This record gives sequence, structure tokens and C-alpha cells, in this order.
Amino acid sequence: MTYNTIFYLTDENIGIIRLNRPERMNAVNEEMYLEIQDVLKRVESDTDIRTLILTGSVLKKGESEKQAFCAGADLKKHSTGERTIEQKRQYIELAHDTTRRIYNLSKPVIAAINGPARGAGTEMALNCDFIFMAETASIAFPETGLATFVGGGVTSLLLIWTHSPKAKELIYTGRVLDGITAENIGLALRCCPLDKLFFEAKNFAKLLAEKAPISIKYAKKYLQESEGLDIKHALKFETEAILACMETEDWHEGLRSFNEKRKAVYKGR
Repeated sequence: MTYNTIFYLTDENIGIIRLNRPERMNAVNEEMYLEIQDVLKRVESDTDIRTLILTGSVLKKGESEKQAFCAGADLKKHSTGERTIEQKRQYIELAHDTTRRIYNLSKPVIAAINGPARGAGTEMALNCDFIFMAETASIAFPETGLATFVGGGVTSLLLIWTHSPKAKELIYTGRVLDGITAENIGLALRCCPLDKLFFEAKNFAKLLAEKAPISIKYAKKYLQESEGLDIKHALKFETEAILACMETEDWHEGLRSFNEKRKAVYKGR
């Protein structure tokens, strides 16, 4: 499939989605959501891909460059007033289906935020497993200032990423956070200079890709499902995951490599 609003490439066992509407600060539209969904399906079924990076692009004008992760929904299109209420609902549900697919992907997803992330951009980032941010990047939830509301599960996810008063502050006020502040409150796992951002994100992706894929799949699944559960249910989940892992070829490879004092080579089966 040829994509018009994103680039998709692979680097060994890492998939990379680069949003590609730099002239609109990578603002999302229906086409972008559908193209992201198509890539997510490909990544899910591609056993060679172990982890995925979602990042933005650069708008170059002469000697200057303007970084953008995702400025949110394309408000220029929204403001035309051409959509019926049912079409608006379909758009929201398409957006939510996309963030849900990011969240439910069985492989780790890293958001590498290289520039401003707003609205739909923050929603996609929060549905990833990890957020890496450039020091000069920023993230915010501007919806209350635009007389709208957050989506993509943010009202739930932000409480997981940060504690309750901080989540309320960010959603109520639309406060803009730079990369350093986002790291300090636990929203970003790493903050680094812009020229090191992709290098750091890719190195972390490589680290995850070296681990046993089935173990990572269970780790992601049960960490998500165990949020808010008591220890009894968590232990039940863990028992089933351990037993399932012990039935895999990778489990035996892990034991062999440990005993032979070498690096394990996992195949995801």
C-alpha cells in the first residue's frame, strides 16, 4: 500500500511510522488514521518486527527547519462546518479505533516526540508504551481552550501516567509541558537533545527487540489489564503467563543461552 500522510519503514526488527504532513504540523485527518491502522495491522502480523516507533517529521524552508510530532486534528477542515453530527461521530470513532489499536498492539510502541504534540497527537502518544521527548518538544491538552474535550482514552490513561491532581491540572488548564518537565513528572521516560532523540528511542527499541517476543507480549497485556486489580488477580494472570512461556521454544533457548553464557536468539515461538 502506498501512503500519502505517513512514511513506514523498517530497520532490522524495528518498525518506524513517521507522520508526514509537515506543512500542517502533521495534523491528523481520516486518511492518516486509516494509514496508521494499516501499518499497525502489518506490524501485528509481521513476526520479524519486534517493536514500533511513532515519530513526527520536519518542515524545511530554505535554511530553517520546523519540527512537529502532531498538532492534533486538522482544525482547518473541522471548521468548515460541512460534517453532519453522524459524520462527526464517525470521525471520533475512527480516531478512537486508531488509538485503541496502538494501545492493544501486542508489541511495544515508543512515541518519539520531536516537536509540538497536541490533541490527537498527545492521544496517540499516551496510547504508546513509552514516550521519549526532545528537550525542545512540548506536549499539551488544549481541548478546554477550544471548547472541546480530550479523547483517545486520555481521561483514563493520564491517571495511569501521572497522579490524579496532575492529570486534572493538565486536562483542565491545557498547560504546555516541555520535554524536561514531562520527564520530571513521569510522563516521558526520557528527555534528550533533539539531535539525540531518535538515536535514544531506537537504542531503546533495540533493547526491547532483543527480549523474547512472547514474554514481552504477556508483559504488555497483563501490565495493562492488571491496573487497579488486587494482588490475587495479578498472581492469577502471572501464573498463566509463566506457564504459557514455559511451553515455547524461546523458553528453552533462554535456558540454554544462560547455561552456555551467550546471548539468546529469540524467534517468537
